[in-house]
Parts: sequence; structure tokens; C-alpha cells
Amino acid sequence: MFGDTKAFSSFAVDDLGSAERFYGETLGVRVSRMEEMPLLTLHLAGGRDTMIYEKPDFVPATYTVLNFAVADVDAAVDELRERGVELERYEGFGQDDKGIARGGGPQIGWFEDPAGNTLAVLEEM
Repeated sequence: MFGDTKAFSSFAVDDLGSAERFYGETLGVRVSRMEEMPLLTLHLAGGRDTMIYEKPDFVPATYTVLNFAVADVDAAVDELRERGVELERYEGFGQDDKGIARGGGPQIGWFEDPAGNTLAVLEEM
């Protein structure tokens, strides 16, 4: 029924202004704002737009809401750190000094947006 429809993802934040600055300026994603509604659209490669909406009773997700696939995870993590973004550390993932989990799947690191949502940068396999 929906196999040929255009689908997109969305997630909530507590402050659209902070989200717009973080995604647009810190991460360098093209962002547009829908003025008639409190919505942002992240325009990502491959036509995979993602919608962000403000939610008054927002609680951060307890899982990864958005993954950024990159050719070189080490270079991406270095650039994130240069931009003031620190990687999160989780028990049992064997993360190295940079915060990257290696082995048993893609090389991956997790970080948070200003609302506390978990994002990931991972090396394309």
C-alpha cells in the first residue's frame, strides 16, 4: 500500500531555534523553517529530508534518532570535536579514546543535539 510513497522521518526537540543553529551551523546541514508552523526540515543527501518539530512536553528519545553515514568516521569525529561536539560514552561498546566503537559492526560514535536527542556518525560499510 505504501511501497511507492515518499516517506520521511521526524523527531521532536524542546527549542527550534537551538536545533536550527546546531543542525545548520554546527553540523552544516541545509535547514529550512516552515514559518506557518513550528517546524524545521533538514535537507539531507539522497533526498531524505527529516522534519523536526517543537514539542512543549518534550522528553529526549532514549535511542538514536538520526544517523549520519560518512566515508571516514575518524575525520568526522575530529571535525565534530573541533566544532565543540563531544561524543557520548556507553557501557559495553568498547569505545576508543575518541569515543568511537570499533568492531562487531560499523565504526560508530554517538553524540547529542541541544535537546538531548542521540545522533550517530558511522562509517559506511
